[in-house]
Amino acid sequence: MNYLNINEEKLLPVVIELNTLLADYHMYYQKLRNFHWNILGNNFFDLHEKFEELYTDARVKVDEIAERILTLRYHPMSNYSEYLKASSIEESTISLADKEMVEEILKAHRLLLKQMSKVVDKANSIGDEGTIDMIGGYIGNLEKTSWMLDAWNKSKTDKLKDATVS
Repeated sequence: MNYLNINEEKLLPVVIELNTLLADYHMYYQKLRNFHWNILGNNFFDLHEKFEELYTDARVKVDEIAERILTLRYHPMSNYSEYLKASSIEESTISLADKEMVEEILKAHRLLLKQMSKVVDKANSIGDEGTIDMIGGYIGNLEKTSWMLDAWNKSKTDKLKDATVS
């Protein structure tokens, strides 16, 4: 039974990109756990809490991505050895300073957003509205989180671009 109203023969490229995103999210999740456990310094309380908030959100997304792959009638990737091979997000050392940790998170966000765009492109090409809708929400959320982390990492003298209309 085809309950998806999508040509099932065209789903494989979407599933491949979703599995890559799943691998990326697993690596991102572990990076956040690493930073949550190993943060030191004056920003400990702020970042310890923020990293927990982010890894809790990542854990939910890991499950949702895997369930989307299952909805599309494929098995999600489920071994860390596969994640390490497929992900463009690399492991981090435990000895980073707070600002370096935030930079690493922002780097991971750029990679996640790039992969999400690939998922949306493949899903759009076959009319997979369920995947497009799910990933579109992730993109907006991750962009906002990236803005906040980037703002935290700036100095008080940094300025944003001015876009006033004359």
